Amino acid sequence: MNNYDNLQKVLKEIFEMDKADLDFGIYRIMNQKRRQVMDFIERKLPEDIKNILAQTQTKDSITLQKELEQVGKSLDDAGVVRESSPKYLALRQQLANAVDTNALEQEVFSHLANFFKRYYKDGDFISLRRYKKDVYAIPYEGEEVKLHWANHDQYYIKTSEYLKNYTFKLKDGKSVHFQLKEASTEQNNNKTQGDKERRFAIYAEQPVEVVNGELYINFTYEPQPKSVKQDDLAKEAFDVLVKAVPAEFALAFDKAPTEKDKNRTVLQKHINDFISRNTFDYFIHKDLGGFLRRELDFYIKNEVLYIDDINDRQPEFFTAQLSKIKAIKTVADKIITFLAQIEDFQKKLWLKKKFVISTNYCITLDRIPEKYYPEIAANQAQLQEWKELFDVTITTAEQLAFEPYLVLDTKFFSEEFKDRLIGEFDNLDEECNGLLINSENFQALNLMQEKYQDTIKAIYIDPPYNTDSSEIVYKNSFKHSSWLSLMHNRLIKSKMLQQENGFLFIAIDDLELFKLNELVELLYERENFYSKY
Repeated sequence: MNNYDNLQKVLKEIFEMDKADLDFGIYRIMNQKRRQVMDFIERKLPEDIKNILAQTQTKDSITLQKELEQVGKSLDDAGVVRESSPKYLALRQQLANAVDTNALEQEVFSHLANFFKRYYKDGDFISLRRYKKDVYAIPYEGEEVKLHWANHDQYYIKTSEYLKNYTFKLKDGKSVHFQLKEASTEQNNNKTQGDKERRFAIYAEQPVEVVNGELYINFTYEPQPKSVKQDDLAKEAFDVLVKAVPAEFALAFDKAPTEKDKNRTVLQKHINDFISRNTFDYFIHKDLGGFLRRELDFYIKNEVLYIDDINDRQPEFFTAQLSKIKAIKTVADKIITFLAQIEDFQKKLWLKKKFVISTNYCITLDRIPEKYYPEIAANQAQLQEWKELFDVTITTAEQLAFEPYLVLDTKFFSEEFKDRLIGEFDNLDEECNGLLINSENFQALNLMQEKYQDTIKAIYIDPPYNTDSSEIVYKNSFKHSSWLSLMHNRLIKSKMLQQENGFLFIAIDDLELFKLNELVELLYERENFYSKY
């Protein structure tokens, strides 16, 4: 494999060209640019490099070699000694000083491949600035102490946000959808109870459906004994689908081999991708374009432009070097622009305030007009909750007048009833003395920013301890770095809500105690600590 082939391979991996059959979410956006990206990688990229190098190389070594051979042959035919010809000697000197443009092209391809693959791993760009072999540099801005981690400039994205359907297309254009028929998720980092963990499994009651010519494959996501492995459930799902998938979707069983599994099918590939996508958390870079451009400058200064060569090189060498640097920087900037557009779009989606799916109110009966009592007393779900929570049995509407502090939950009532009841309050916000948000924590904090900024007196959080029993599962195994990014993203949002004299309490165990201490000190400064243990 030559350097250009290697660069193509790296770029196709970064742009996820192998996922052209996926038809949901960000992949739809990428598919819109896929043809443009492929045209750039396969055609424009080598043309751009060749044109840039040609601007400063009037004649490369191949052209000079051909011209030298022609002049030499003419001199031989005329019976003239080659070394007696000034023109021949001048061309030979030019050839000795010339830099092979083709060799320069290969160098540019090699540098571009090396640069991009060192920051990219399994779908994410990791901030590892390599100074030299096994030595990395960190961005330092004169702080007394610098806390740095591999994912410090990224948003940590929890998989619970993406527990959604998955779609891909077969070669004949038919769509296949994976959907969850039954799913339960633990919200807000609650652990699964007992000796169980959630696993994906085929929905045995109805594994497949065909709707309007499209295939739907049904999964469940439910607690399973820890002894039941996800890989075994995935294999079981495939065995069921071999028999259940209709013949018109037979292309789902085409081969999609890997080095380890030569018999892997398209369907097996997507089952594994679907499970992985909803199992591993990942990152979105906060400023991918700025990060890669800064790293490119560092890379060029550190690994392309060698200052020590200034005194012992011919001027032609530096002309070639400048040409090479220009080619690397120009082409890399175009690639970075493509990548940044995709990453920035994902960032906008992540930071965009999410829709509130449902809103309910808990209201004590003393605030509710008695005209609503007959409807309330007729609601069996509400009556059952009062029995379970307060051991209060209500059988008639009249009894409600003697229970003024029973709490009505509007989730048990129709939207029409809820609208009428809420309409009884002139200023609902002022009368509410508590707010409960059931959400992914970053999105909840983001939603609260405008209304609650600088108003919160005390914050108590109980984050995942990142121990073996509750370890956050990040695909690159940057265990502590991933955890720090999760905490950093959310603590910054929390701090913006606090009053100047507010308190922050964090429950943590020994494993991440010291890293958390450094992080909180970075955000709040040491003099604001009341207690660290």
